[in-house]
Amino acid sequence: MIQRVVLSVLTVILVFSASARAAERFTTIYSARVMSQSLPWIAQEAGLFKKYNFDHNLVFVASSGIVTAALLGGDPDMTMTGGVGNIYAYVRGSTDVVFIGSVKNVMTQTLIAGGNLKRPEDLRGKKIGVSRIGSNSHYFTIQALRRHNMEPGRDYSFLQTGGDPESFAALSIGGIDAACLTPPTDAQAIARGYHYVIYGPDLKIPYTATAFVTKRSTIAKRPQTMGNYMRAMAEASKIMHTDREFVYKVLGKNLRISDRSILDAAYNAEIKALEPRFTVKDEALQAILEEVAQTDQRAKKVKPQELVDNRYLDDMEKSGFFDQLWAKR
Repeated sequence: MIQRVVLSVLTVILVFSASARAAERFTTIYSARVMSQSLPWIAQEAGLFKKYNFDHNLVFVASSGIVTAALLGGDPDMTMTGGVGNIYAYVRGSTDVVFIGSVKNVMTQTLIAGGNLKRPEDLRGKKIGVSRIGSNSHYFTIQALRRHNMEPGRDYSFLQTGGDPESFAALSIGGIDAACLTPPTDAQAIARGYHYVIYGPDLKIPYTATAFVTKRSTIAKRPQTMGNYMRAMAEASKIMHTDREFVYKVLGKNLRISDRSILDAAYNAEIKALEPRFTVKDEALQAILEEVAQTDQRAKKVKPQELVDNRYLDDMEKSGFFDQLWAKR
C-alpha cells in the first residue's frame, strides 16, 4: 500500500516536473508604458501565456534605440517598440533585425502644455519633454512642429525624461514647458487642466509606432515558439478590441489609473489606430526610412519589404486562425 502511494506521488511529481520543463522560457522587452504596448499585459492577465505554455518574462526598457541594442545583444526573444531604432540598426548593417507584426502604423502622440501655450507657434524657445532622443515621442514632435516651420535646436529644445509618466511629472512641476504624451497619459494631463497644443491623431502621420520586432536568427532557432507567441498576441488583440472592461482592468492595474473618464478618453482615441491583425504597412516603414536617410544615405537603398517577415501573419490568415478568432463573441 505504502509503495503504491509513494509510486503515485512520484508519478505526480514527474508529470508536474515534465510539464514545468516543457514551458517555453520567453522574454519580451517593451519600450513604453502605453496602451498600444499593453498586449503582453493583457495576455498575462487573460492566461494566454499559460495557454500557449510560456514561462514569460516582460521587461520595460525606455526608448526604441535602447531596446534595439538589447535585442542585438541577445537578451530578449521579442521586442515591442517603435520602428526607428530597429531601422537605424538595419541600415547600419544589423540585418538580423526583422519586423513580424505591427500594432500601430500611425502616430497618436500629442503635444500638451498649460497656461498661455496654446498654439504650436507658442512653443518657440520652449523646452519640450520626450522620453528619449530617437524615440517615438521625439520623432513625433519633430514631424508635428515641422508642419509649422519649426525645427529643433533653432526654435525649441528637448529634455529627455525616460517615459510618458516622467514627462507628465516634469510638466506638472514646471521642469518643461510642454510634453509629448501618448494615451492614456495625455488624458491624465487633460483631466488635470492642461490642454492640447497639437492633437496628433488628427495628423495621421505614417510611422511604425508599435511593432513586434525580433531577429531572423531567433526565428530560425525557435520557429514554432514564435508562431505560438504571435497567436497569443493575436488573442490579446481580440480582447483589446472587444472587451473594453477587461482592458480597463489591465490598464488600471499596470498604470495605476482608476479614473474611468481617463480610461475612456484614452481607449476611444487609441483603439481606432490599432491594427487588429497586426498588418505591417509599407508606408509606415517608408516614413522612418526617409527620416533616417536625412542622416544616413544608406537608408535610401532599403525597401520596406526587406525589413519584414510576414510568415506568422500569413499563417494565421491562411489557416483560418484569424477568421475563427474574430468570429468568436
